[in-house]
Amino acid sequence: MPVSEIAGTGETPVPPKRPTQASHPSVPPKRLPKTSPGFTISGMSDTHTPGGPTPAGAPADFELIPTRLGYDRWAAIYDDEDNPLVELEFGPFGELLGDVRGLQVLDVGCGTGRHALRAASLGACVTGVDFSSEMLRRAQAKPGGGDVRWVSHDLETPLPFDSHAFHRVTSALVIDHIGNLAAYMAEMRRVCRPDGFVLLSVLHPAMMLRGVRARFTDPATGRQVRPDSHPHQISDYIMGAVRGGLRVDWMSEHTIDRAMAARSERAARYEGWPVLLMLRLRP
Repeated sequence: MPVSEIAGTGETPVPPKRPTQASHPSVPPKRLPKTSPGFTISGMSDTHTPGGPTPAGAPADFELIPTRLGYDRWAAIYDDEDNPLVELEFGPFGELLGDVRGLQVLDVGCGTGRHALRAASLGACVTGVDFSSEMLRRAQAKPGGGDVRWVSHDLETPLPFDSHAFHRVTSALVIDHIGNLAAYMAEMRRVCRPDGFVLLSVLHPAMMLRGVRARFTDPATGRQVRPDSHPHQISDYIMGAVRGGLRVDWMSEHTIDRAMAARSERAARYEGWPVLLMLRLRP
């Protein structure tokens, strides 16, 4: 990845100043209508494991591509898809993040900006970093996008920020795409203030055991596309945090309840299953 850039300017990224005018309010994910079967959680589906059986309802084949390319292609439809995992995550993630007024917040793997924009609307000074230029372009174009500093950077290399620069460091639905968890956690610890914390969410490893991975239907080809990811287990995330110098302050596992299952066939397929893991970590 080229040297990191801020909104394509090439300048050295530093935490932004607090916005001087009111930010646009963040809009939570829309409620989900009934959908047809065969396409499940968060653009996730049971996918065939080579050498193993194909789960019922899974696509016969899919295109496995590098993560960055996958999210560049996904960006065009990412915010328009019905997404039960994002809906399930949005509320608890905000509650754990807490009051961010006046705080420096870094969103690592910010995507199209759902958490970065919400934090900015609540008075935080927010930096969003991602390696998908298309995701960042979508985020910057949204209402309130001008209140966030957007940074293009490869997430598996050292972050381009000073040590102890941020009160809150978040990474939502990202770390299943990270190979070296200890190095990733160590970087988040480095940029987090000693009195701050790191907040993570990820597709629950129970879903990985069922062959569920992030994927989408490419509108140009109609084919299922799966950005590369890693089948980490809970112990991998915990030990990655420990080896990265962080301690677990909070862990929660979230399931699809009856109400969500009733309004989305995607969600109904996994009613009662843990589909989301959240971790709050402290230096």
